[in-house]
Amino acid sequence: MRFASLGSGSKGNALLVEAGATRVLIDCGFGPRNLAQRCARLGVDADTLNAIIVTHEHSDHIGGAFACAKRYGAKLCMTSGTYAAIAQAKSGIESMELELCLFDSHAAFSIGELQVQPFPVPHDAREPVQFVLSDGQRRLGILTDLGFATQHVIECLHGCDALVLECNHDAEMLAKGNYPPSLKQRIGGRFGHLDNASAAALLAQLDCSRLQHLIAAHLSEHNNSPAHAQQALAGVLGCAPEWIGIADQELGFDWRVL
Repeated sequence: MRFASLGSGSKGNALLVEAGATRVLIDCGFGPRNLAQRCARLGVDADTLNAIIVTHEHSDHIGGAFACAKRYGAKLCMTSGTYAAIAQAKSGIESMELELCLFDSHAAFSIGELQVQPFPVPHDAREPVQFVLSDGQRRLGILTDLGFATQHVIECLHGCDALVLECNHDAEMLAKGNYPPSLKQRIGGRFGHLDNASAAALLAQLDCSRLQHLIAAHLSEHNNSPAHAQQALAGVLGCAPEWIGIADQELGFDWRVL
């Protein structure tokens, strides 16, 4: 089992996960041509994608999902609430010839050799979820786009072998920055995004005994820095800050193997 990012941040998100012959994308904020180019950097042909699994309806996560699913013949998976929100905002998607899978936010499902366990998260979307993916032996936790960690979120992420964890902003940088007050409140609120300290506090509550990879993701370009995120998470694990990976907006990160 291995995973890599095609890009992470407010301009587009996509995480590639592979087990055996199965390849899935978590989110797709890039159009077909851009996605193909980003896949090629990792030695992957976009035509080999089995599924695109969506966390929620915000454009940086679904901007290219429907077009890419149609272009590359991938199954498109999301909650009923997410689909309803997208259908309400975008006319004509009901008529697109796609293989659509609507899943329960609490029920595990399989795609090829991968088992996908969704779990609901508090975020300003219709029915947002995050995931734990497994090949039956190893577990990859994915947690971005939430305002705070519920007890259920923590329970779902215990004992992961790898974790992609949101470190969206540094609270002090956000407070002192030039965003309008309403946007600051949205980002830092209980249905917004995790700041570095909140991500670290969440990490401190997890069983990390099996953790091989930890990636800080969805970093704000204006209200955070890789060094701030790495320092916060490394303080919990007692590791060197450089051990914490960073999911970059343009470059994502290269394959990590479990």
